[in-house]
Amino acid sequence: MSGALGDLRGERALITGGGSGVGLAVAARLLDAGARLTLVGRSPERLAAAARHLAARGAGAPLDLDGRLRLAPCDVGDEGQVARAFEEAARAFGPVSVLVNNAGAVETAPLAKTSLESFEGALRVNLTGAFLCARAALPAMLAARRGRIINVASTAALKGYAYCAAYCAAKHGLLGLTRALALEVAAKGVTVNALCPGYTDTELVARAVENIVAKTGRTAEQARAELASSNPQGRLIDPDEVALQALWLASPAAASINGQVIVIDGGELAG
Repeated sequence: MSGALGDLRGERALITGGGSGVGLAVAARLLDAGARLTLVGRSPERLAAAARHLAARGAGAPLDLDGRLRLAPCDVGDEGQVARAFEEAARAFGPVSVLVNNAGAVETAPLAKTSLESFEGALRVNLTGAFLCARAALPAMLAARRGRIINVASTAALKGYAYCAAYCAAKHGLLGLTRALALEVAAKGVTVNALCPGYTDTELVARAVENIVAKTGRTAEQARAELASSNPQGRLIDPDEVALQALWLASPAAASINGQVIVIDGGELAG
């Protein structure tokens, strides 16, 4: 890996679920560190909005990201679409050297009311997508004997949450994938790690708040406070806090960090 912490010039990153939330925050950090970047997501419109946001962050005139940012609309659960996204990224910048598997989705319901389609959909986005992307990235990483795979999981990979059985099952599976693959590639210059944030201030949490309001009659403020209360610091995690950990894992400073789970939850799982 090139450079030091905060210097990713020469790296070619691909981020799934890059249109908003944690994925967008990671994109900003990796771009600032000099990486060339492919943003992957299902919605072309959301990806375009993300690109505008990233370009507008510079003071004064918009940042010129034309040579360092590409957008690749893709359903990560579709094998063919994933293959095409990686081919496009390689044509634009060269083989992916940093993969951030961030795509995720959650639907809440009691298990008895969870359809097979909904359960399999959760696995497809949260787990199968990470498998397909890691498999697509690995040949070039192994050939170069250098690479980083960063899986954005959740505290739901480490504990259960009521009414989220499908999501918890998928995220627990993502942790197993992380640990197994980390051992497989440990001596080959590639590292594989997982980030496990608690409730984070993203659209997923916004939808959870809407659900709580609709089902309980509480106000949005009360619903957000309920979610934040699981964090001993009494707050939601900021997406940039997760992005900073991804930046570190992508850097040369994390060369010996492999098969690890970094929990970002204010102490929720400390007890």
